Amino acid sequence: MARIAGVNIPTNKRVVIALSYIFGIGMTRAREICSKLGIPDAKRVSQLSDEEVLHIRETIDRDYRVEGDLRREVAMNIKRLMDLGCYRGLRHRKGLPVRGQRTHTNARTRKGKARPVAGKKIATKK
Repeated sequence: MARIAGVNIPTNKRVVIALSYIFGIGMTRAREICSKLGIPDAKRVSQLSDEEVLHIRETIDRDYRVEGDLRREVAMNIKRLMDLGCYRGLRHRKGLPVRGQRTHTNARTRKGKARPVAGKKIATKK
């Protein structure tokens, strides 16, 4: 199992797919890294030589911000918004959707499990 950027990437998958297991590297960046290093798309991680794994590791460390550094940067950006007290920061603080989605219905991922409200009756048709 190859270890790149502190993540054990699966050995039986193609290199492009396996690189996307690293936080901060999606399909586009994975393809970009493979083409830059001349690794074919069909090649699997188990078929990589130690030298190729080393080249991938060095390229990611040099050119991309991934895993811990990226997570820290995102958290600091959110904290900055919250400290400023801007609209987006307030939405983060309250745990509501930040990007303009409706909250009357839906938004359960951000708001959490629905809690019953005392005294609220559902109107029924007669």
